[in-house]
Amino acid sequence: MNVLRKIRIILEMIKFEHTIFALPFAYLGAVLGSMEVNGHLPTWEQIGWITLAMVGARSAAMALNRLIDRRIDAKNPRTQNRAIPAGLVSVPFVWGFVIVSFLVLYVAASQLNALAVQLMPIAVFFLVFYSYTKRFTWLCHVVLGISTGLGPLGGWVGTTGQIDGMALLLFVTVALWIGGFDVIYACQDVQFDRKEGLYSIPARFGIRKGLLISSLMHVGTALGLIGLLLITHLDWWFGIGVLIALAILIYEHAIVSADDLSRLNTAFFTMNGVLSVIVFVFAMMDVLL
Repeated sequence: MNVLRKIRIILEMIKFEHTIFALPFAYLGAVLGSMEVNGHLPTWEQIGWITLAMVGARSAAMALNRLIDRRIDAKNPRTQNRAIPAGLVSVPFVWGFVIVSFLVLYVAASQLNALAVQLMPIAVFFLVFYSYTKRFTWLCHVVLGISTGLGPLGGWVGTTGQIDGMALLLFVTVALWIGGFDVIYACQDVQFDRKEGLYSIPARFGIRKGLLISSLMHVGTALGLIGLLLITHLDWWFGIGVLIALAILIYEHAIVSADDLSRLNTAFFTMNGVLSVIVFVFAMMDVLL
């Protein structure tokens, strides 16, 4: 029972339920890639292995982030109650969880195709590298975006065994989406980051300019979604989904300002999950209907 309790603590620590952010876009990459390249939907087996790969990758990345940042988290009033600084779980146990998660990623990739295995070291590099970037560059948000954008790119590779311009457009679109919202999320730690010598766009340029930069990144997301609508075989159902996604982006930025960050978690967590699900569901409606 002690092990089960620790696993529950780790699942809470890595916010396992927030996998909903990344999975819909990974599925979108899998479906779009298979339809555009192969001319048919991916198999359920492929979807299963892509799901397992995403769960393994995200679990490893989040646990690593908590491990690498544990001393910083212990100093920050907002994060000092996280599992590791609070002593709820040991460092060796979390390292074991990370290793198992990466093994899950490897097994899943090996069941898809050779390119998925060959590209896995790149994904692992970015998943590990991101947690160190706040120590030396305010471009850390871009690295996080790249790390998350590899999810839909991995879904595409998983069903096609190749990468093309369309796949790269999806990758950039998601990278800008996540990077932009990480900038918003970092606004709540500006004072702490400056005190500890940590880097972020809000800490470097201020909250007001940080929110502007985030908005520009999300303009890139919007253009990317419109580009996917124009260059793929998706039609008006996906177009409706894109319009809803754009409305969500506008709403998210409307409820957060330099003078009021009280609804930041609503923007970052709730609406992010809604946006990714909306885009995927309307893409599937287009494909199926």
